[in-house]
Amino acid sequence: MTKGIGTDKSFAGWLLIAMLLLVAEAQAAGPLLIAYGGHNETMIPLWVGIEKGIFRKYGLDPRVLQTRSGPIMMATLASGGVPLVWAAPGSAISTAVSGLKLTCFAVGNNRMPRELIVRKGIASLEDLRGKSFGVQSIGGGFWLSTVVALDALGIDPEKYKLIMRVLGDTGTVTQALVTGNVDAMVVPYSYADMAKRAGAHALADVGSLNFVYQATGMCMPKDNAAGSRETMVALTKGLIDALAFILDPANKRDVAQALRKNLRLSKDEDVEAAYRVSRLQMPNLDVAPNLEAWRNFKRLLARVNPKVQEADLEQIITGSVVRDLEESGFLPDMRKRLAR
Repeated sequence: MTKGIGTDKSFAGWLLIAMLLLVAEAQAAGPLLIAYGGHNETMIPLWVGIEKGIFRKYGLDPRVLQTRSGPIMMATLASGGVPLVWAAPGSAISTAVSGLKLTCFAVGNNRMPRELIVRKGIASLEDLRGKSFGVQSIGGGFWLSTVVALDALGIDPEKYKLIMRVLGDTGTVTQALVTGNVDAMVVPYSYADMAKRAGAHALADVGSLNFVYQATGMCMPKDNAAGSRETMVALTKGLIDALAFILDPANKRDVAQALRKNLRLSKDEDVEAAYRVSRLQMPNLDVAPNLEAWRNFKRLLARVNPKVQEADLEQIITGSVVRDLEESGFLPDMRKRLAR
């Protein structure tokens, strides 16, 4: 009797191990989950790449997971909830100095087609003193775009005594400005147009300013089992291919449909504005992380998190993946495709 019970337990144990191995194998072969925080046009390369099957051409089946902010996104990564993030440089740098060894290997946008939008009663940059700006989180992508824009305009948030109010994503902040719950914001042209129709106005066209910039990019822990060199190369190829698809005018309808669906836009004029932003934010295929831009981000981020001064950016970003694609001919061929 006792022997039978022991045999049953042994069998159950082996069955459990077998089931766990099958689950692990299924997860490994399943979709590659990528978390993101900012819900705006910076996501369009992933949306298009996934919906048009572009990543599948390179042997990947990625899916995206929206989180409420950059810090939550990075916490999800650190806990093992996702293997990759579509992160702003500020989020990546802050996370790296907190102890998680990251590698960021490709970016999806290098221009800032945004405007500084303010409510009624604010007529000049000087009028911004003591005013509130809407952001999604402190240190995240929305915040970083805001402080980079202010820096380019010669505005020091501390000297101007600016208040950064954590409200939510781009749409939430836009609504807050329209209803008078925040004084100013730096948002893509598409959301700027929505606010202007409701009575707000622009103080500055940030997109017309000349400065080095990069926004969201692909990052993963260095010790991630899913982070093989082959996966990084395939993701970068898919990203480049998706960007080329977006920049081809012949694909306007497909890109516009992806924007309408994912941003939940109902007006044709808003879809048109979002499409314009999608093309302006990355007018080329220069997806390699730019060290000069990241150094500027580190400087600005140090104002709210002095610990980032310890960050070794050359250990966080890598240009070798993109460099390999240059040398292999993949990137030159994709540029030729755009030039046709």
